[in-house]
Amino acid sequence: MLLLHWAWPLAIARRPAAFWPALILFLVGVALAVWGRRTMHGAGTNISPLKPSISLVTSGPYRFSRNPLYVALTLIYAGLTMLLNSWWGFLLLAPVLSVLHIGVVRREEAYLERKFGDEYPAYKGSVRRYI
Repeated sequence: MLLLHWAWPLAIARRPAAFWPALILFLVGVALAVWGRRTMHGAGTNISPLKPSISLVTSGPYRFSRNPLYVALTLIYAGLTMLLNSWWGFLLLAPVLSVLHIGVVRREEAYLERKFGDEYPAYKGSVRRYI
């Protein structure tokens, strides 16, 4: 994004106009990430998707989204994109989210169904994947 913005700047708005919404998105993303991590830690499960899940977390932000940490990262990314004042970040967001959804989230869901049996599909049926 930074190289594209340097080579061909596509400004979103004048700095003062985009600063506060960008900062709000960024801070909401950070708060959601902290809440999600603390909830997972409190449940005694691994936070890293590279490590096995110990328990199915359904409290905290996981009551509203099955993937609040990915939602948080998206908000942080969008806030940073706006702070950098470049449309390139948003143009690149769609392919990044597609890879995340297909390559990570769908694999994690299949793993969680195998690991937790009927408990995960029941959770899946009552909580949205993202927002």
